[in-house]
Amino acid sequence: MSLYARFQSKLDAILAELIAAGTLPETVNTKPVAVEPPRDPSHGDLATNAAMVLAGQAKTNPRALAGEIAPKLEALDGVTSVEIAGPGFINMRLDPAVWNDELHAMIAEGDAYGRVATSGDTETVNVEYVSANPTGPMHMGHCRGAVVGDALANLLEWAGRDVTREYYVNDAGSQIDTLSRSAHLRYREALGEDIGEIPEGLYPGDYLKPVGQALADEFGDTYVGKDEAEWLPVFKPFVVERMMDMIRADLALLGIHHDLFASEAELQASGKVEAAMEELKAKDLVYDGMLEAPKGETPEDWEPVELTLFRSTQFGDDQDRPMKKSDGSWTYFGADAAYHYQKAEKADHLVNIWGADHAGTVKRVQSAVNALTDGEKSLDVKLVQMVRLFRDGEPVKMSKRSGNFVTLADMVREVGKDVVRFMMLTRKADAPLDFDFAKVTEATKENPVFYVQYAHARISSLGRKAAEAGLDAGEADLTLLDDEERGVVKLAAQFPRQVRLAADAYEPHRIAFYLYDLAAAFHAAWNRGNDDPSKRFLLEDQPELSRARLELARAIGQVLRNGLAIMGVEAAEEMR
Repeated sequence: MSLYARFQSKLDAILAELIAAGTLPETVNTKPVAVEPPRDPSHGDLATNAAMVLAGQAKTNPRALAGEIAPKLEALDGVTSVEIAGPGFINMRLDPAVWNDELHAMIAEGDAYGRVATSGDTETVNVEYVSANPTGPMHMGHCRGAVVGDALANLLEWAGRDVTREYYVNDAGSQIDTLSRSAHLRYREALGEDIGEIPEGLYPGDYLKPVGQALADEFGDTYVGKDEAEWLPVFKPFVVERMMDMIRADLALLGIHHDLFASEAELQASGKVEAAMEELKAKDLVYDGMLEAPKGETPEDWEPVELTLFRSTQFGDDQDRPMKKSDGSWTYFGADAAYHYQKAEKADHLVNIWGADHAGTVKRVQSAVNALTDGEKSLDVKLVQMVRLFRDGEPVKMSKRSGNFVTLADMVREVGKDVVRFMMLTRKADAPLDFDFAKVTEATKENPVFYVQYAHARISSLGRKAAEAGLDAGEADLTLLDDEERGVVKLAAQFPRQVRLAADAYEPHRIAFYLYDLAAAFHAAWNRGNDDPSKRFLLEDQPELSRARLELARAIGQVLRNGLAIMGVEAAEEMR
């Protein structure tokens, strides 16, 4: 159990005593109570808002309640003093030995430091991400969502959840027919036919040439000159599978591997959309009706049509939503509702990573999940904004229609997997992100991936030099560390708490921010030796002090590695 978790547990025990004594009511809600670092480090080592958030429920003054809590906190082992500040905040100062013990824990727990052990009653979470139409290779429009989703899945696992990584294959609908027709052209081309210009409306990219060749290898000239009705049903599953092989290979370049690929075509063929519809009918949540005319100026060709509608307004949506079209086919929403119902059968909680252009569909799908599961399951959607590409400050122009776009594979090959993954997490997901091919490889403090990797590389180099000097063995006397060095330990000790907070918020970018701060603190400690040689980590004439600083560096290196592992980024051993 981490330092913050231990003191949270001790505080919970104190609050339980106050409830038993009648100081706090039995119905008090202690969930908002937190143990956290104070905003100003000069105020102490730990702070709690307990008195502030519980005073109202106890119908007492926050400072008065703090006066009940503070003496009990001061009596805890490791607490040297407690101060009530402002309207009722409680600040604690800890014995340096507490931080020394936590430093030892970072090294002893190693790769598990910050990770919550799983148990039999672990919450199951389905994280669906990427889910791009299988009509082309992965490109920049998919990259950020792929990284955010994968890092979030890692983060949730670190926080003790049982995670399934899922990709929804949109292999039904007109775009798959168009893809198959495009591949049929390439199939004829592979058999030696001059196909000329790709007709408007088909996919022109060269990425379909290998698919056409695969079709030629598989079927020979069997379908040359045949009616579409003969070859289209055969080509569609073949082409989709080849495109998914391409997509899986692209994602693997980023270190991304899904546990499950769910097919929309299989979902519809299985009758699960009808089953979801019957479930909603039984709850009187679908009906046949007409949508309101579009807001604003009504288009000339608009006419009211009777559709099967879901009562999403009962769940806070601004209008009811069609689940079935007038021709009897399912709408995207109808299929999506059934798909999420399928996911909810196996998971306690659903998380989707969607592009920001899907913002308008969030509420309706959440409403359907609520309705189909009687509110027992929930769906969280994280919207990911676009990435703007630059080269030396100049925008990179792209056109998917013409086949002129930067693929995910192009990016990874140019700057590397770790750079791409780290940079995709340097902004909150719903904020736009600029990616400049020149800047992301600069060796400067302004480049966060370099700055964090350089901190770990420095620590690795330090370890090698220490081993050469014979300073790698023996127990370290951590009391020799000074206040600034202990300040780095205090920041590193926040890692388990940061993991929990980031997981609860579904925000993996918080780990990137934290690692940057930790790297900055380590670099600052390192750079003291530039001005004052006595502050260097390795001192030949002071082996005990060197050993203590080496222990500090090892601990920081371990935390950096663990945080980078969550992000899916390898820790650099050296910088070239």
